[in-house]
Amino acid sequence: MSLYDIRLLYIRELRAALRERGIVINSLLVPLLLYPVMIWVIFSGIAFIKGSEERLPSRMLLDGVPAAHGDLTDLFGADDRVDLVAQVPGGAGPEQAVRDGDLDLWAQFSAVPTDGGPVNFTVDVVHNSSMDRSDRALRRFESQLEDYRATWREQVASEMGLGPAQWLGFEVALENTATGEDVGAFLLGLMVPMFMMMMISIGCFYPAVDATAGERERSTWETSLTLGVDHGSVLIAKYLYVATLGAIAGFLNLIALSISMAALLRPLLGSDAVSFQIPWRALPVIGIGTFAFALMVAAAMMLFAIFARTFKEGQAMIGPAYILSLLPPILVTSPDLELNVKWALVPVCNVCLLFRQAIGGEINWALAALVILVQTLAIAALLAAVRRVLSSEQVVVGGFEGSLGTWIGRRMKRRTQETRHGQ
Repeated sequence: MSLYDIRLLYIRELRAALRERGIVINSLLVPLLLYPVMIWVIFSGIAFIKGSEERLPSRMLLDGVPAAHGDLTDLFGADDRVDLVAQVPGGAGPEQAVRDGDLDLWAQFSAVPTDGGPVNFTVDVVHNSSMDRSDRALRRFESQLEDYRATWREQVASEMGLGPAQWLGFEVALENTATGEDVGAFLLGLMVPMFMMMMISIGCFYPAVDATAGERERSTWETSLTLGVDHGSVLIAKYLYVATLGAIAGFLNLIALSISMAALLRPLLGSDAVSFQIPWRALPVIGIGTFAFALMVAAAMMLFAIFARTFKEGQAMIGPAYILSLLPPILVTSPDLELNVKWALVPVCNVCLLFRQAIGGEINWALAALVILVQTLAIAALLAAVRRVLSSEQVVVGGFEGSLGTWIGRRMKRRTQETRHGQ
């Protein structure tokens, strides 16, 4: 194999890819535009639904409110989000009306006897947790009741000549040590690794099929193999081209997410202080990890696609490799998982956790080196498998009928027969 030949063939593949509309759309435009648009649609839909739900009044029936607490009824009546009803709709019992959804909440008040002190009360609340409207009514009821309780207790304490220090008992002061950068890094650490892995896989998918099955279908595969270069140089150039487009898709997706998340998530979080900037020192780690994952996915997809003779077959054969590449990022979506020696030994999962660690600003360089080593070994194993498959001339020229599973099955069957004959 010649590095010069590989470079020329690699550049040729990239130039040809840029002339293919399907590759440009699936490997370049989709990573750049799909997720920002999808995130915008999802969050806009969530915001619209929440806004619609907040405008929907909760139907409540308050029974037995003590006369001394008449202000409580006025408080609920003045709330635009509450619709107080005087009687149960349809003539049914309150519990049945809540169960049927005709009523969102029923509150039964009972006065508590006191010896000359302020009139207190207990309240039994009936709601239906299987209905969103009833759950929302319960939250509104509890919020208003808590506000009224605080005001009433302060008023009673004032009438008795007690200051806050005498009747509050204790206070809880909360202090959040997380900065806007910390919150943004946490959210980016959860979303970026999974989205990047998905986009790298999508970026490799179409080129891997086109570079193998697509060329066979266009009858250009044989032309490439008849060039005055080693077959290995042709296949390595194709492999590097697939990995390059996958890595580019990952980087484009990272740029799109970094820009779009700030504009979309800040309104939902209700804070302009949240920063969605990836630390500069994390970029080299993310870059190396992206290329490592792209090289791995490209090798896995070409291992499956090399057996396809048509583009449709290639898509079907690469499906398992694509699904397998998406499972590890899903497994490590829990924010409690951290990169350690155990996870560093698991390919793909280790890259996701390394991305999260790098975005958080704390990089363990020893673990990062271990992750890259494990990924390199996984890539080497996949390339060894590809080389083993390509040692069969029948597979190279497209004369083999079947998939990778069929090829492995036949090899195992042949080896078993040879073992029996040897005995």
